[in-house]
Amino acid sequence: MAERLFTEEFIHRLERLALVTRRAAAGPLQGERRSSQRGQSVEFADYRPYVPGDDFRRIDWSAYARLERFFIKLFVEEQDLLVHFLIDTSASMNWGQPNKLWYAVRSAGALGYVALAGLDRVTITALGALPDASGKSANGSGRYFPPHRGKNQALALFSFLQNLAGQNNGENGRGRSFDPARALRSYAAAASQPGPLMLLSDLMDDGWLDGLRALASRGFEVTLVHILAPEEVRPDLQGDLKLIDVESGAEVEITADYELLERYRQNLQAWQEELRRFCSARGMHYVPLDTSLPIEELLFAWLRQKGVLK
Repeated sequence: MAERLFTEEFIHRLERLALVTRRAAAGPLQGERRSSQRGQSVEFADYRPYVPGDDFRRIDWSAYARLERFFIKLFVEEQDLLVHFLIDTSASMNWGQPNKLWYAVRSAGALGYVALAGLDRVTITALGALPDASGKSANGSGRYFPPHRGKNQALALFSFLQNLAGQNNGENGRGRSFDPARALRSYAAAASQPGPLMLLSDLMDDGWLDGLRALASRGFEVTLVHILAPEEVRPDLQGDLKLIDVESGAEVEITADYELLERYRQNLQAWQEELRRFCSARGMHYVPLDTSLPIEELLFAWLRQKGVLK
């Protein structure tokens, strides 16, 4: 039986949170977020002069009595948002203690539930997904969760994510190519309703930044959750070792000493700073973490500090 994502108590705590969006977005269904469009909700927004063809029922007769001119009442329209989750399921993500892919799945599940509870629609796509036991490709069944809306869809969301984590085995992915730039460009081009987007990845492949540029150009409001394992942030290595790349299978021999590990730490910090600057320049949230961070702290502290949740 698959491991449960959350306890009932934790799910109830999630209902205290809400996603923050900087943009008013219009969707096909009425929701709880204000759109910049004018609709027919109960909250008054403004007037405009009557023009032939307008609905007579929206005429403000009190204004006509005072001004002897016809005016139409405009109201704020509450519309839903489509929240996008992109989960990197390439081979390098299925590694570490705690496991990076499982951490990404739980993060997406918690954030997805927050969106569903807010009456926003939620969709999830696996990127770099490996074939499952039946041989289905990354574009096959089980790699895409179409838009769902409402808390009653939480079970379907959690089931999808549990299956997604269970389908991936890092050993099977070794040597398989994955082009993040192409994947994100395709996603950006195909999206009919850009909105808040959470990308959860260890960013171990080349091309992520080009893909993020494509998402930004389409108007997505991106939060980049950069997930590393504790062993990657603070490697505890000594002596002569052979390292194997789980993505390509390439091997490299090293001698792990203090000087080498210090250079590694400096390069890691420089890499994360480069990503932070890249995201800041494009209005994206950058959230670096390692999987030793309790998910409660991620949701109720870090993401609130970053302005992703409130």
